[in-house]
Amino acid sequence: MITADGIAFSYGKVPVLTAANVTATAGEVVGLIGPNGSGKTTLLRTLYASLSPSAGEVSLDGTPLASLNQKALATRLSVVVQEGSGEMPMTVAETVMLGRSPHLGTFQRHSENDYQIAAEALTKVGTRHLADRVFSGLSGGEKQRVLIARALAQQADHILLDEPTNHLDIRYQHEVLQLVRALGVTTIVVLHDLNLAARYCDTVLLLDGGRITASGTPDEVLRPEILEPVYKIGVQRVVTDDNSVQLLFKPLALSRHIHRTVST
Repeated sequence: MITADGIAFSYGKVPVLTAANVTATAGEVVGLIGPNGSGKTTLLRTLYASLSPSAGEVSLDGTPLASLNQKALATRLSVVVQEGSGEMPMTVAETVMLGRSPHLGTFQRHSENDYQIAAEALTKVGTRHLADRVFSGLSGGEKQRVLIARALAQQADHILLDEPTNHLDIRYQHEVLQLVRALGVTTIVVLHDLNLAARYCDTVLLLDGGRITASGTPDEVLRPEILEPVYKIGVQRVVTDDNSVQLLFKPLALSRHIHRTVST
């Protein structure tokens, strides 16, 4: 369980987050949504202690993050972020094996079990065939899937992801999020695609201007009257045959023109 109580953060004198509260229970997938600059990634960074909030506290299963050392935190919490592993001259297999590092003692070598766990993680994200390739030579989508494999190899019971579907084609967007859901671990994920959030998240938190303006199930939050003032775009909500929510978007000016035409 991950909880954040009254989180605030500023870059210099510019406030980025104000009184943000987050609760992700065991096995739940929580989506952070909102327009660019709304504070999604900053909030996520406070949740894995990359940033220290100026107010409030983040806890992992009731234990404040500030009281956990890096090794203890890494065995409980894995992170997939956009900046990735840079241009390190490492193979894909070596990159994924980094996920096993928190489980090693001082001067301890990787065991056969560690290699097996890493291989299974690569297979799950469809990148086993890339094991001997240099990570820096991969495409953006391939890199993203390898970083997710590294997080899986870490075998933490909490996972945080910053736009994990970025650079992925439609097939892998869905396959990655299906995989995340199937893990059964506490998950918080930043998503730009609201339709992916609708399909794969149990709870969504809508951020706007550094504040959480709405929270609840996708059915409760992903509604035109809530989304349109934040995203400044017309939203049409459709419930599909499998009872999932599908959102269609159009410029607000066009939406209002159509509404006036139909009304008259």
